[in-house]
Amino acid sequence: MTRTILLTNDDGIEAPGLEALCRRLRADTPHRVVVVAPDTERSGSGHSITLGQGLEVKEHAFEDDAVTAWAVRGTPADCVKVAFRQLLENPPDLVISGINRGANLGTDVFCSGTVSAAVEAAILGSPALAVSLKEYEHPDFELAARVAVYLTLLVLDKGLPRGTLLNVNVPAGTPETVRGFALARLGGACWLNEVERRLEPCGRVTYWLTSRPDGIVDEPGTDHAAVASGLISITPIHIDLTHHHALGELDGWELERAWRSLVGDGRR
Repeated sequence: MTRTILLTNDDGIEAPGLEALCRRLRADTPHRVVVVAPDTERSGSGHSITLGQGLEVKEHAFEDDAVTAWAVRGTPADCVKVAFRQLLENPPDLVISGINRGANLGTDVFCSGTVSAAVEAAILGSPALAVSLKEYEHPDFELAARVAVYLTLLVLDKGLPRGTLLNVNVPAGTPETVRGFALARLGGACWLNEVERRLEPCGRVTYWLTSRPDGIVDEPGTDHAAVASGLISITPIHIDLTHHHALGELDGWELERAWRSLVGDGRR
């Protein structure tokens, strides 16, 4: 049975990672591939959406004429919303965001446009993959594309729990050097974020957000540790961010009694 797979990313519709993924899906699966991606790079956009102005959407000539593609002047989350609500006749059977140039590990998922596009798909009811390649300077997306296709077929066959996406990070290397898969939890922060004050030539002061590697410890069981050891990390992420254990702890705060003390027994 032919399924519909929606591709998006945060590197832009002309990104080589997106093209490699699309090419491999078309070659190795019978499924229909549709691309809806930002018209330019939107890295670090997180789950931001565009409000207060219209989104320009244009058909895009993809390298494969059989692939329908649109470029959206908006964020990755915008792309998924527009695809689901306007551009597709029916919701896609799977959404894949990527292949991102550079890893999305640990707390990076909160600012990643790649991961946020997959989160939006999960919110809207479709299973999703966010796929990233750790190599940034000289990326070869072929292995990551093959991994994405393998997981695509697995998810289409077995499904995912509702509201769940898989965050997949592929280490740089070849099939001979990459050791296999590892189910892993999210690690901590891997970047030290800083704010640099600059004096522009015009005399105006600006502040630039910068970051550098934080030298984190690769704690066993995390996505960081898996990728560092040559494994492809797979982390299931759910859209419910509730810390359920903390609900019980907060219950001990006796909030109802605190509220009566705050407003008085005679509420008005």
